[in-house]
Formats: sequence, structure tokens, C-alpha cells
Amino acid sequence: MTPIRVDIVSDVVCPWCIIGYLQLSKASDTAGIPIAVRWHPFELNPAMAPEGEDLGEHIAAKYGSTPDDSAKARARLTELGAALGFHFGFSDNSRMVNTFKAHQLLDWAEDQQRAHLLKLALFGAYFERQRDVSDPAVLAELAQSVGLDAAAARAVLDSGERAPGVREKQQFWTSRGIQGVPAMVFESQHLVTGAQGEDTYGQILRHLVDARAA
Repeated sequence: MTPIRVDIVSDVVCPWCIIGYLQLSKASDTAGIPIAVRWHPFELNPAMAPEGEDLGEHIAAKYGSTPDDSAKARARLTELGAALGFHFGFSDNSRMVNTFKAHQLLDWAEDQQRAHLLKLALFGAYFERQRDVSDPAVLAELAQSVGLDAAAARAVLDSGERAPGVREKQQFWTSRGIQGVPAMVFESQHLVTGAQGEDTYGQILRHLVDARAA
């Protein structure tokens, strides 16, 4: 069966992005319908300072959330993640970071067919192990972990050569109305936003397979 193409617009510090992807992946496995995922850049906080911000303070300022609201949200995410085999390692020291360099590295990795592996490595590093995915040294280490050359990765980040292309790709999606993530486009036609759950993704995949056969 030809895989269903799924373009996912996301940020590496978006918890619902990794949850949505894992739900989609599980639905694909359960339904026996293969998917071909391609990731696209989106920054939740494009104006984020290089040094980042305390996560709790950031959420409170951006969304008006109380500490209790944040604790409940983190507990919910942790529960959902655990059911999907993903551990959210939130702590009082968690930080929100600038992700523009991470997207530049992903753009470079795409040329070498390693973007998907790197994207998952970035999610794991940030959420499970509380790594600073704005740090070029950390990014180079993660690149190496998925089979890329660390020195070449660092050179790409230091040069900024991928920055214009990433900005252009971000603008492509925002110009088409993408204001929040995850945003998944199935077969270049059907837009689904948010993490919709395994059952919903399974229904979408089966519908697309049936439509092919019609």
C-alpha cells in the first residue's frame, strides 16, 4: 500500500505536537495503513530571547494560567504521554527556549533523510530529558545521535545558512492560515489541527484509503 502522506507543521517545544504524532503513529499501526510523515517549521514563540524563560512564568504571562492550571495541564500531558510510551519530565526548573536553530538543523537534516529521526530526538531531548534545544552544542550532539556529522551540524548552525529558507517555509504555512500546532495536512488536501486522538486519526486514514479505491 502506498503510504498516506502527512505533512505536520509543528514546533519541537510543543507538547501536543509529539502527542498528536504518537497518536497518529499508533493509529497507523493499528489500522495497518502506512504513513509518510514530513515535518515543517513553526515557532510558538518567534520572539523568544536566546536565554529562554522559566516555563511556568512563560505560560502564566502568555495564557494567564495560574500555577494550579499549569500543574493540572502538566499532569494531563504526562498521563497522555505515558499511555503512548512517552515521558514528560516536567520540573520546577523547566524552561521555554528559542527553537529557530533547531528548525535550521531540521531543515539541513531533511536533505539527508534524517529529519524525522532528528525531530523525534529533539522532542525526547526537550521533554523527556530537559535538554536545552537552543544550545548549538546540544543540537550537534543530537544530530550525531541520528547518524549525522556533528561538526557539519555545528557549522550549519554557526553559519546561519539555513535561516532564510526556514523563515520562508514558516511564512508559507502561516500565510495559509496555520496559527497553531500541530497542524496536519493529509494527502496535501485535508487539514486537521490539534492532537485529535488515535480513534479520529484511524478514521481519517481509513477514509483516505477508501477514497483512493472509489
